[in-house]
Amino acid sequence: MIWIEIDKTKKLPLIRQVYQQLRSKILNGQLKSGDKLPSSRELAIFLHISRNVILEAYNLLLLEGYIISKPSIGTFVAEGILLDNTLTTPSQNFSSSLLSKNSISNEKTIDFRSGIPALDLFPLKKWYTLESQLALETSPNCFDYGTPQGTPELRTSICTYLQRTRGLICDPSQIIITSGSIQSFSLLSKLLLTQDTSYIIEDPLHYEIRKTFETTCINHYSVPVDEQGILTAFLPENINPSFIFVTPSHQYPLGGLLSIQRRIELIRYAEEKNCYIIEDDYDSEFHYLGSPVSALYDLAPNRVIYVGTFSKILSPSLRIGYMILPYELVDCICEYKKRSDYFTNTLNQLLLSKFIDNMYLNKHILKMRKLYFKRHNTLIESLLSTFDNSVTIQGESTGLHLIAMFKHVEFTEPLIKFLYQNGVAIYPIWIHSLRKDYPKNSIILGYSHLSCEMIQKGITLLKENLIVWYNQIDSNNNG
Repeated sequence: MIWIEIDKTKKLPLIRQVYQQLRSKILNGQLKSGDKLPSSRELAIFLHISRNVILEAYNLLLLEGYIISKPSIGTFVAEGILLDNTLTTPSQNFSSSLLSKNSISNEKTIDFRSGIPALDLFPLKKWYTLESQLALETSPNCFDYGTPQGTPELRTSICTYLQRTRGLICDPSQIIITSGSIQSFSLLSKLLLTQDTSYIIEDPLHYEIRKTFETTCINHYSVPVDEQGILTAFLPENINPSFIFVTPSHQYPLGGLLSIQRRIELIRYAEEKNCYIIEDDYDSEFHYLGSPVSALYDLAPNRVIYVGTFSKILSPSLRIGYMILPYELVDCICEYKKRSDYFTNTLNQLLLSKFIDNMYLNKHILKMRKLYFKRHNTLIESLLSTFDNSVTIQGESTGLHLIAMFKHVEFTEPLIKFLYQNGVAIYPIWIHSLRKDYPKNSIILGYSHLSCEMIQKGITLLKENLIVWYNQIDSNNNG
């Protein structure tokens, strides 16, 4: 039987304890490719814990590609998973010194923009209560200039939160508080890039992120993605990039989960090229097939720069994000942060820290996950019932959006404008790709901010207007 140590006094959930220890044994070779794991019932009895804990841990390992299940035979360790943990720190020497029409929709437009939380359900009462308490308790020093790195309170709260929810271990001294993810990317580009350097990005990738990097350096190499994330077989051998940018937990926009085999290949490539990996973990809290998947950072904390945000969890207007950095980059990033906006709003940081420490954030995420899952299902049901077999759905397991691919439809600029003028705003994937020949049949549909009624109405409107559009084309062709 596999030896796993369970400590019920730890804050780390039992599911994470089982998952992390099994994952570690697989990565370091104690459990080899093809080894059979004990059944969930056997392991639960052996460890004196609920079978549901084992099932959930196995499901997470299965989802991330560490294990495979063979019906009526058993569960086995997957092929190609062995990670050399003797990772080194990069030795780079850093100095210390179209959519504009759709982005603001009118009230009558049903806007399927992605990444917007349900703002009408923001926990205002709890927030204002904490704000009132903070106003009475806080020191006058909180109204002075803050520190570029961020308040110790929030950095500590984030460490505790990530360990509890993701099993991610870091130190508060590694964390930099930013004014959102875009500022994080901007600071990193200023530190890691010059006009003569190069870097690797996924394709497609959110055009705003690409533009942020391009303000410093345009020498990027794009690597295609599929349903398992970035295609590591296409990583270039003829360049030495400063970093590789990935969205491994929920690729944007296609929604793929980077498999463990590719995660290991990516880390090995970064080791070989002596570069960093920037991990954008923008919405993995909302995972609908079990616990949130593990961060790439877990596998190589001295190689991966982890970027998180509270914009998708709570509200974009908070303007609070964060980075977990290798120690050697902290001071340099603090200098760049100081030159950018000096510090992020101190009172909001202290308020968010209290919100996290009082477990309000966990409760809010749990509430929103249930609501978003309902809206997620409504969108899928509406698409399938309205378009039947002429639509294919992908990237629906995690996050606040999914991808709909249509047969015999091309979402060109004129069609997008026509749909918007007739009450429905949609966003094609091709605008996020560098490829001029990228297929125009797929759209990104965000649903988290829309009621079930609005989602149903929006899909109906989409179908009606597509019929009108193509009838006009046929009429013009026949006229």
